Amino acid sequence: MKYFWFFVYEFVLIPIVVIIGFIGMYFNEKLRDGLLGRFHSRKVLKNYLNKLSGDETIYWFHASSHGEFLQTKPVLLGLKEVEPHTKIIVSFFSPSGYNHVDDESIDCKIYLPLDFYWTVKSVLRLVRPEKLIFAAYDIWPNLIWAAKELGIPTVLFAARFKKGTGKLLPMVRNFYHHVYKDFHSIYTITKIDHNHLQLILGNSSNTTVRVLGNPRYDHVKSTADKFTTEHTKSVLSRKKRIIFASIHDEDEKVIYESVLRLLNDHKNLSILWVPHEPISSVINTSIQQFNEVGLKVNVFSKQTPYDKDDPQVIVVDVVGVLSHLYWDGIIAYVGGGFSTGIHNVMEPAIARLPILFGPRYENFHEAEELINSGGGWAIDNGQELFDKINMLLSDNSKIIPASLAATDVIHKNIGAATRVVRGIIRD
Repeated sequence: MKYFWFFVYEFVLIPIVVIIGFIGMYFNEKLRDGLLGRFHSRKVLKNYLNKLSGDETIYWFHASSHGEFLQTKPVLLGLKEVEPHTKIIVSFFSPSGYNHVDDESIDCKIYLPLDFYWTVKSVLRLVRPEKLIFAAYDIWPNLIWAAKELGIPTVLFAARFKKGTGKLLPMVRNFYHHVYKDFHSIYTITKIDHNHLQLILGNSSNTTVRVLGNPRYDHVKSTADKFTTEHTKSVLSRKKRIIFASIHDEDEKVIYESVLRLLNDHKNLSILWVPHEPISSVINTSIQQFNEVGLKVNVFSKQTPYDKDDPQVIVVDVVGVLSHLYWDGIIAYVGGGFSTGIHNVMEPAIARLPILFGPRYENFHEAEELINSGGGWAIDNGQELFDKINMLLSDNSKIIPASLAATDVIHKNIGAATRVVRGIIRD
């Protein structure tokens, strides 16, 4: 049956994906950058490997995007701490990862080659990594199958299965059975994920499966430790400010009117408005919209320093600063939940902020934990956003427990990175 799925994947599914990619690249710059970048991956690898002596131990990590790299980074650092002379190759699927990750822990960065069997097998022969390690969900069958044939162990960590996953449907499950069973080891986030994986693997697999948690909590905690002096302060000692982070157009359509109502009802309230893509047209539109309703707007950009005392509305035109800005607020709304899926809710959680987000959070274990703990809420419309934030702003006895619950979600989940590193080395 594996050969049947190999034929379908190699000669039907992947060619369709590539054809769609080539068509789409004429309309989407990111898609074009990602697709063309894959044709240079082998050359980049060859140039890098030619600089090595040939005796180095190489680990190849794959992360889909910037978010998945944040899960990967504490594992990378832990591995290098245990094996200091290890060389790390990191491949990315999306330009958001490849273009925005510039980390000294990475020795060589590439786009993931197109997942045709002979293409990826040729690249694996060239690199001969000690292990090939995938983060979260972005697994590529031919890469796994080729590694298996070449005797290169593959590892999947932070494995997660969303509620009602289609991977458990009979035919789909059979396909994924032949993918997952060729992993050397798989580390899931929760026991529920472990149980779903076992349903896919069945009894015929020799794959090592363990529940080790999510290393991304470790990354957020280590980043926040730079602000230890702030950890002792209650959110109530901060300026009454709401951080609206990673706002998509779809978020704005739902919440914008409610945001204006909140600013009108709470005269000492201010907001940080952070568009998901801070290109000039988006920034200018945001400024214009707030100005039209009589609100004073300042812009935080590379040219204009951030003034914590700026009134009412600050539009943020800088990337990579959110983890710091959360410490200047008391509540956060994290965008993406009305479009492709919510963004990082861990950074506002470690900054002690109660967190709201849209309904598309199914693939995010941390969001579910926030809801269960009372540190976060999913909203379906603007009225729900208004009611929840208005309640928090109007009653200090509500905001303090939510603040502590949000941070507690991070603290009780740390340590996964160490467990994953141990697994990679020992399994």
